[in-house]
Amino acid sequence: MEDRLASGGAVELHRGQAHYLRSVLRLDRDAAVAGFNTADGEWLCRIAEIGKNRGRLTVERQLRSPEPGPDLWLLFAPIKRARLDWLVEKATELGISALLPVWTARTQSERLNLERLRAHAIEAAEQSERLSVPKLRSPETLGRVLGAWPPERHLVVCDETGAGEPIGDAAARLLATPLALLVGPEGGFDQTELDALSKLSFVTRIGLGPRVLRAETAAVAALAVFQAIAGDWRRARTR
Repeated sequence: MEDRLASGGAVELHRGQAHYLRSVLRLDRDAAVAGFNTADGEWLCRIAEIGKNRGRLTVERQLRSPEPGPDLWLLFAPIKRARLDWLVEKATELGISALLPVWTARTQSERLNLERLRAHAIEAAEQSERLSVPKLRSPETLGRVLGAWPPERHLVVCDETGAGEPIGDAAARLLATPLALLVGPEGGFDQTELDALSKLSFVTRIGLGPRVLRAETAAVAALAVFQAIAGDWRRARTR
């Protein structure tokens, strides 16, 4: 939720939220719901008003304090719609902090509906009970992204050619470094792109085993490995 959450406060629902509570969950006045945001954590709320296009919650008490999440970005070349929706959903569930779409030489998808992807990220955050929604950046070309890259963040490139360092070794070696993962398009990276990436000091190319993976499978597999080795999977649920 964008509004601040505090005991005795009120939160105005936008059209989509009101529709979901009223028409999907079929909740009415006085029903208890959980509201959350990154700054304030999770709070017990009750429906004060609910209509077709609007609603209002009253805030009662805090259920969970704010929790710092993993600082891990995912850069991805847009793929076909259904697979891209799935990728955004699963990356959010795995705790990604930022989603950065990039246009590469072999990217086939020409359109990107950021509002649809943002809605999937919000829904996945709610379902997985995380207290933040990953930031979704506007798409840019790979060259432009690399030209403005923050030097303190290491970029790990999923290399489908098999020439990269084993993913487990790279994950263990880079644990103390802010990280981002880059997954290419359905046709893989162009050789000129791989050559250019290899020349950058902040880039590590990694391999994902002996099988050729779809782009969305490679992204989720890499995220799972890095999160497990980084210790995210040793954290217990606090709710």
